[in-house]
Amino acid sequence: MDTLVSMKVFRHVVEVGSFVGASEKMDMSAAMASKHVMHLEQQLGARLLNRTTRRVAPTEAGREYYERLSQVLSELDEAEQAVGAASVVPQGRLRVSSLSAFGLRHVMSAVADYATQHPQVTVDITLSDRVVELIDEGFDVAIRASPSGLKSSSLIARQVATAHLVLCASPEYIERHGAPKSAADLTRHNIIQYSGVSALELVAGANAESGRVKLSGNLIVNHLEAQRVVVLQGAALALLGTEVIGDDLAAGRVVPLLIDELPPRELPIHVVYASRRHLSAKVRSFVDFIAERFSSEPLWPTLEQIKALALR
Repeated sequence: MDTLVSMKVFRHVVEVGSFVGASEKMDMSAAMASKHVMHLEQQLGARLLNRTTRRVAPTEAGREYYERLSQVLSELDEAEQAVGAASVVPQGRLRVSSLSAFGLRHVMSAVADYATQHPQVTVDITLSDRVVELIDEGFDVAIRASPSGLKSSSLIARQVATAHLVLCASPEYIERHGAPKSAADLTRHNIIQYSGVSALELVAGANAESGRVKLSGNLIVNHLEAQRVVVLQGAALALLGTEVIGDDLAAGRVVPLLIDELPPRELPIHVVYASRRHLSAKVRSFVDFIAERFSSEPLWPTLEQIKALALR
């Protein structure tokens, strides 16, 4: 028998003074209620109830057990209600990890609106380009981007947007140094390197043929927003995602280069979380909110618009 059920039956028997009354509360027969109490007495090795034809009353041991048990079961009921409410009403602390540049430009405004709509949720957001371990590090949700897609795992990934990686420069850079006419022409240009990933690897990923071209640059930067600043300054070329430079492309502050030879690669952006089963209301509501926000608000030029803006 289920000992927890037996405990609940015993509590009701003491409170109503009969097996019949307890059985009605537990939706079982009086005989079954009696068996549950007998099971509990066998487990404890003590008589809990004095039974007569007229009434049922706890023994001294039964009274002491009831007082302690009532407190435990009440706390358990409260815990179940809290968990049940959390699965319906968004509440509690929500830990989110987001790409840094994308987070600054797009996620933070969405988070601010989400927090306003859900005041019972405390959003604890970390901006970083490091791929966090959701479960091990205690995050509920991560917002990630990868041109090669996400590795298969136990995590659920919901794509919420698509950006594109574009080789770009400012008009000032092009005026001083000229625009590259081909991938081979990139050897005479200063190209920003992202910490840990060479410019050669980045551009070669867009076009295998360009992997034969030796690229170089005297700037190594570990933050995409910082790379954007350098490009706007006219100091170098860079391969940047439209989630970072979309507004700059549209405004003409940067220009896409070599679109035909190095076509922009798709950069899928996902919201990642642990499981669809027993998903808390705070996670479900946040994922839906982010997906709706990015699907309804264009954040950057489309591929067709990028091509129209390109120098050929």
